[in-house]
Amino acid sequence: MHFHSVTFDLDGTLLDTIADLAEACRLMLDEIGAPQRSPAEVHRFVGKGLAVLVERCLTHAQPPSVEQLNLAIVSFKRHYAAVNGRLTTIYPGVIAGLDAWKASGLRMGVVTNKPGMFTEALLEHMGLADYFDVVVSGDTTAHKKPHPEPILHACRILGVRPDRNLHIGDSKNDIHAAHAAGCQAYAVPYGYNEGEPVDSADCDALVSDLLAAYRQALTFKDLTKK
Repeated sequence: MHFHSVTFDLDGTLLDTIADLAEACRLMLDEIGAPQRSPAEVHRFVGKGLAVLVERCLTHAQPPSVEQLNLAIVSFKRHYAAVNGRLTTIYPGVIAGLDAWKASGLRMGVVTNKPGMFTEALLEHMGLADYFDVVVSGDTTAHKKPHPEPILHACRILGVRPDRNLHIGDSKNDIHAAHAAGCQAYAVPYGYNEGEPVDSADCDALVSDLLAAYRQALTFKDLTKK
């Protein structure tokens, strides 16, 4: 296989976490006395990390003040810590796909915008932690996806050149981060992507699930090399 490692997004790619995120948003908004958001709205707000999710929940005619946002973030963290993993489910095809990738001998990692205080606990709770050689969370590096730094950081730890790493996610943030890092980017169609369908023209392959991603990777040929 051309690839020596594979990195995965978490929310919307490996795990359907929207019910927990929506519940934490509901509890946070109730606590601070702000208007509620529907699960569909929260679904659209996910993608650029915790602070952006909270800010989007609070933004109506105008964005919240810095003080309001900071208070809301503290509240959200407390509530999300209590519900993290409670209603989360593993997407179909994920376990079969991870097993196939693991059996191939490739090194594996998670690169997510979720804060570290929630990421590793969630992976442990869902029984996925042992699949991965590295976990890069939203606060591991100075930048989050779509910046390439989190994926580049994972590649350094894995000891793999970025052009030999495949990144799999559900959103334009994953695709842009991977391409900026010099990686191939595969996308699954069932995730969040801030409420928009993934455009197959933006990624190197649109795959139905992680097992399909593995089979697609087996056929990859680097056309830049003669």
